[in-house]
Amino acid sequence: MTIHLTIDFVSDVSCPWCAIGLKALDQALARLAGDITAELHFQPFELNPQMAPEGQEITEHLTNKYGITPQQADMNRENIRLRGEAVGFTFSRADQPGGGRSRIYNTFDAHRLLHWAGLESAGKQRALKEGLLKAYFTDGQSPASHAVLERVAAQAGLDRLEAAAVLASQVYANEVRERQSFYLSQGVHSVPAVIINGRHLISGGQPVEVFEQALRQIAAAG
Repeated sequence: MTIHLTIDFVSDVSCPWCAIGLKALDQALARLAGDITAELHFQPFELNPQMAPEGQEITEHLTNKYGITPQQADMNRENIRLRGEAVGFTFSRADQPGGGRSRIYNTFDAHRLLHWAGLESAGKQRALKEGLLKAYFTDGQSPASHAVLERVAAQAGLDRLEAAAVLASQVYANEVRERQSFYLSQGVHSVPAVIINGRHLISGGQPVEVFEQALRQIAAAG
């Protein structure tokens, strides 16, 4: 018998471990094909809700936020790049032509757009999420830029003019804030937070094997 799971993937498009976690979760689900199916919903979480639209240089941001040295920040980014490579996600290097991913940005409008996409269809929301992660982490583009958001929305199969209208307004702002507040009230303070059937939490960008084992245990427990 195939077990169906509902998964809320709470994350931010500027969170590298969210990109890694999503890839690892996908691979775990692929290993479980035939035994487990899953429906993913992407839920909002802003790592830096007070970030200005123009963003902040990434090393400055990391050293200020976490109290680490620039060298430690570089080492952490290289570790993340290698973890991404292992699951098939490409993180650009800061020294690549064009500077790569050199700044961190405000992501509130991206979350509004993702909320709208989820109302359109789960598949389009998924395509938009993946497109935004690639645009930022692989291509070094700003997820605060409406031009970037509109282009990625169109590539995800969404109507570009409707996406532009969403971004030009404040529609879905309250809904995004309410969802963020809900997850904060449930104790989610770091992402990714992978919530299965509204009850079981898997925290962090775990290895494929950890996701696979956890999903098997949850499915077996009913």
